[in-house]
Amino acid sequence: MGFLSRLLNRPGAQADKSIGWLEKAWPQIDTLAEEYAELSDEDIAVKAADIFTSGSRQEQLRQYAALVREAADRALDERPYNSQIQGLIGLLDGSIVQMLTGEGKTLVGAMAAAGYALQGRTVHVVSVNDYLAVRDRNWMKPLFDLLGVESASISEADSDGTRRRSYRAEVVYGAVTEIGFDVLRDRFIVDDDEIRVPSRDVVIVDEADSVLIDEARVPLVLAGSTEVQDADEKIAALVTNLEPGLHYEVSDDKQAVSLTDAGVDHIEELLDADLFGEDAQTLAAINIALYAEALVKRDVDYLIVDGQVKLISGSRGRVADLQRWPDGLQAAVEAKEKLKTTESGEILDQMTVEEFIRGYETVCGMTGTALAVGDDLREFYDLEIVPVEPHEKVIREDEPDRLYTFQESKERAIVEEVDEQHANGRPILIGTRSVAESESLAERLRERGISCQVLNAKDDSREAEIIAEAGRSGAVTVSTQMAGRGTDIRLADEKAVEAGGLLVIGAGRYPSSRLDDQLRGRAGRQGDPGSSVFFTSLEDELMSRVPEAKRFVEEGDETGHIANRRAAQLVEHAQRMSEGHNTAVHRDTWRFNQLMKQQREIVLGKRDRIRKEHSGADELRERLPEQTEAWDEKLGSEVVDDALRDVLLFQLDQRWVEHLAYLNDLREGIHLRTLAKERPHEAFNTESIQAFDTFWPDVLDAATEALEDAEITADGIDLPSHGMKRPSSTWTYLTTESTFGSDIETVVKRARGR
Repeated sequence: MGFLSRLLNRPGAQADKSIGWLEKAWPQIDTLAEEYAELSDEDIAVKAADIFTSGSRQEQLRQYAALVREAADRALDERPYNSQIQGLIGLLDGSIVQMLTGEGKTLVGAMAAAGYALQGRTVHVVSVNDYLAVRDRNWMKPLFDLLGVESASISEADSDGTRRRSYRAEVVYGAVTEIGFDVLRDRFIVDDDEIRVPSRDVVIVDEADSVLIDEARVPLVLAGSTEVQDADEKIAALVTNLEPGLHYEVSDDKQAVSLTDAGVDHIEELLDADLFGEDAQTLAAINIALYAEALVKRDVDYLIVDGQVKLISGSRGRVADLQRWPDGLQAAVEAKEKLKTTESGEILDQMTVEEFIRGYETVCGMTGTALAVGDDLREFYDLEIVPVEPHEKVIREDEPDRLYTFQESKERAIVEEVDEQHANGRPILIGTRSVAESESLAERLRERGISCQVLNAKDDSREAEIIAEAGRSGAVTVSTQMAGRGTDIRLADEKAVEAGGLLVIGAGRYPSSRLDDQLRGRAGRQGDPGSSVFFTSLEDELMSRVPEAKRFVEEGDETGHIANRRAAQLVEHAQRMSEGHNTAVHRDTWRFNQLMKQQREIVLGKRDRIRKEHSGADELRERLPEQTEAWDEKLGSEVVDDALRDVLLFQLDQRWVEHLAYLNDLREGIHLRTLAKERPHEAFNTESIQAFDTFWPDVLDAATEALEDAEITADGIDLPSHGMKRPSSTWTYLTTESTFGSDIETVVKRARGR
């Protein structure tokens, strides 16, 4: 690809096609807005309903831009800037819009949602949590009402009846997880009136990069009750007593851990086992327990809250209430912490966030940091980016990183910087990578006599209150990545402005440059003054990806500061490596899930035909001719067809649960096929296709067996009394992708050497 082609194909390069024509359209939009200002509220609703019924596409968009500008001014007392209108057009064009913090993305999303609805589309506006979904819908409701668009929101607390009514609205706000879980629940309905989510037409994704990229491979899980299996406390205790360096080794990037030969010998002697022979299952349990012991850190990866393990979202810094690790690792961490094993259940169905989003006909969204993942958005979603210039020029100063030898010297330097700036009355926000780091820095600041507010996953109940005060002169806020997501930090007084505006201090680079930029973006909103600077150390987790950085320890001065330019470049290099790794994992996950998705679509199609057309009933009648004929004569064919449908639905659902468990087990160990010089993806596809070949025959066999001794009455068939009992309870949660793929090569090499 030549230079010009690469230039034209870069993320954001196609924006002119989406919004370039607006430059010449502003005078006409302004003229139309003056005309619409004379309309009554009732006439605005009438005009809104008519705009998209005639004229060219650009004519429709010009009229809608003028009308919605007047409607927002009248309903919300917020007159959209030109930049917000540009964002609106980008969303209506089906793109990802990049708008900086404080540029009014909430209003842009609402205007676009109404625009789609006025074209006869149904719209879901998805956000990262319930709070933002409910808040944004209530905030924007007057605009929807004025335009004659019905809106609603859903939250975790809503009943099934409330959800069904809400989903009938033209525009529905909800957390991505809540709507995704409802789609999973709908896969097990029997009658149409049980459907929660009638269609997935248009989705507008807030914090689009977080949802579409960071969380794309997170599986949404619907589980059913089964017996709880306790973790092996004996193995957990054994692993706790292993010595790092002697019995096990952690990889340089701290992404994998493996037993040494001495560790294998030690464990085999203690357990009288052959770990690479007949006791391979024990080896798997030990590897999981070892991972939990060596790599999963309390107050970094999880908290203990009310006697339960609560995961911390790496991209949001919050407790991920519904999230858990795959059952083996979850149980291993619980055993490590000497906690009761939580109920896991069998997985009834699952899908990744990416699969859920790709189920919509039209996908678009908003974020402040899209260009950095433009290639990923194009590869995985076929989405283009429309970058929108801010309403006011950004005057924030982003200083070069300050690199230090050790964590200790880095934290001391941060406290010195805060002390100096705080004396001048500057508001300061310190962004940390973990709960533990936020508490360590807060303690150091208090010892220095500097009062600060701490905002982390242990307590987010005062988030809105703390953020509201974070722009006040002299305010010092120490926070994990959660600070300000969805809420602006505004300079509260003139003294804060005169002191230089908000100072953002990053206590270490994040695995993604986008997260760094999101933190920087807390300062300098809407033309405010402000600055940002990141303090990093050679001990930061990110720097473990570049072991050669350790040689620069000797370059540190008496404070630990490293001025070497080459060392500073290694920070950028480590971050690029991390971003490349995340993209590779995303691509790997996508490849594994493609076949599962196709098989699920086949099953769901068959399930719909069973529900609506009694598909499969004739095949059962052919297998049980005398029995079904007798039932027909006694009860009528309609009653019998309904009973056959109920049995087929149960057996199809049960067979899918079994197939899904098989696929998850197959994938968990598929990388070991490299021992046989097989390609993991090809081996997975081959075996999963073979297993799926018998899916429908297996369903028919199970249904036939169940019906041979069944009793059907005028009320149909009582499934539980015939051993066809569905789970007594179901629940939803998120899990993480398989954590152990990265250390497979180590295991393979060790197995080959024995």
